[in-house]
Order: sequence, then C-alpha cells, then structure tokens
Amino acid sequence: MLFPTLKNDRLLRAARGEEVDKVPIWIMRQAGRYLPEFRELRSKHDFFTICKTPELAAEITLQPIRRFDLDAAIIFSDILVIPQALGMIVEMKPGIGPVLPNPLVEPEDIAKLETPVDVSLKLGYVGEAITLVRHRLEGKVPLIGFSGAPWTLMGYMIEGGGSKTMAKSKAWLYRYPLASKKLLQIITDAVIDYLIMQAEAGAQLLQVFESNAEYLGSELFFEFSIPYIREIASKVKAGIKQKGLNDVPMTIFAKGAHYGLEGLANSGYDVIGIDWTVDPVKARAAEKPPPVHPTEIRTSISPSSAVGLNTTSAFANYATEAGIISI
Repeated sequence: MLFPTLKNDRLLRAARGEEVDKVPIWIMRQAGRYLPEFRELRSKHDFFTICKTPELAAEITLQPIRRFDLDAAIIFSDILVIPQALGMIVEMKPGIGPVLPNPLVEPEDIAKLETPVDVSLKLGYVGEAITLVRHRLEGKVPLIGFSGAPWTLMGYMIEGGGSKTMAKSKAWLYRYPLASKKLLQIITDAVIDYLIMQAEAGAQLLQVFESNAEYLGSELFFEFSIPYIREIASKVKAGIKQKGLNDVPMTIFAKGAHYGLEGLANSGYDVIGIDWTVDPVKARAAEKPPPVHPTEIRTSISPSSAVGLNTTSAFANYATEAGIISI
C-alpha cells in the first residue's frame, strides 16, 4: 500500500534509538474533550459510532494535528473494541465511562466468547480509519495504532467496567488461575491479529496499553501480564515480517508497573512507556545488562506539572533521559 512520503520521522527515529534533533512529543489523550471541535462532533454521535465510522474516526484523529505542532497522530479508537469483537456488549455512558452489562462472572462464561476473532470482519473499520488518516496526513507526521493489553482487557471484561480495586479480576487470578490464563490467551491471540492488521493498514508505530498494571504486584504481574505482553511483541513483529511489511516499532506502557521495569525492558518492545511517578534515569538503569541497542524510554509528564509556568521545567527535567515525551 502506497502512502505519501513521511516528512517528520522524529518519533520513529527516537523509537529505534537513532539520533533526533529534539525529543518528539505527542499527547496521551490527543483527540478529546479539551478540543471544542471534538465536543461538537461528539454531541452528534455516540462514542462507538464514531469509533466504527472511519470518516468520523479519521476526522477526530486529525483535529489535534491541525492545531498543534506534534510529532505523531494516534488513531481515534478505544481499547474495548477487543471485548466487542469477542461478542461482549460495551456501552459508553455519560458521566460513568465504559460499561459491560454482561461481564464474565465464572470460568464457564469464557465459552460464551466468540472465538477466534476474525479481525478483518470484526475490527476492519479501525484498519479503514488508519488507511484514511495516513493519506490525509500527507506525510506530516507518523500514525500510531494501539491496543489494550490482555490483563487490562480481562479486567474490564470481569469487572463490567472501570474499577478502583480490580477486586473481582484479581480474585479470578487466585481462584481460577488456569481459567484466567485461558482467557488471557484468547485475548492475546485477538490482540496479535489486531495489531498486525493495523500495521497492514498503515500504522507506523504500535502501542500496547497495560493500563491496569498498577493493580498487580510483582508476582502477579510476572505470571499474568508479562508472558502475554512478550508474546504479543514477538508474534506481531514476526507477523509483520512475514507479510513483507516495513518494520513497525512497538511501545509497551504498563501504568504503575515500577516494580516490573526490568521485565518490561526485556519484553521485546522498542520503547517502554513510564508514568510520571517513575524517574526516567532509574528506568534506563533497569536494562541489565545494558543492551547494544537500548530500549527507548517514553515518559509521561505529571498532569499537575504540565500546567502554566511549570511546563518548561517539567519538560526539561524529563527530556534528558526520555527518548519520547507524551503529556
């Protein structure tokens, strides 16, 4: 598939550990409620209608790129399209967030999931949006694709939405470890195919969000998260190569997983995302022994720091050790 020549490859060079003229920047929730044009469009359409309509998803993806001098676009979608593809109902309720009205309650419920997932059939709209955005960017900046990681998606599928404790999901890990691993593998297989499809459609960097890593301690993280994260990196890269596509750098962001930095550094990803509570110098030191081609660090700025007069100093504090900055 032919696309316009990329003019700003700063993000991709940083992800590969190459020299850049300055640290590339993108925003974690790059297309969202802070933009009046987003709010206007959102007032006319249901959230998942936007996600599943390539023209609308493309428009929202491009909105922040028109306003700001950023180094990447990130496709407008949601990590919960994977549970939807597995046959679960997911609703986005105002003031509440995502709701899954029929969560998995016991291991027998796993049999209700629609597997294996045909990503072209169930999630092809994401690929269409990616291809559309690549053309409309006209090479201005690269496009990031993404997926949720297995443990994080499992949490939503069991909790029935967001949770401040993930108590039900963690109970599964202790009570039903084999069933939990079966579910995690089902999700992993879907994520692998989904990310390869995004690369085929034109995504130039792929990010995996383990947003609920903070609810796991080291022992649970290394048993129920890291193995599946590693499998995703390995098989996605192999699948991309098998299809004859250009190499696509991959990022893993495990929020709150300060206890697992060494494992993440050796999980097969090109970039490790760390949250604002982690010192990037210590994150860099987690690579033991130091590899020939070190994993790049993508760091997030504290929300309270990225306000007003603190912005410049916050960026300066992180720019030395971080290869990529997201806000």
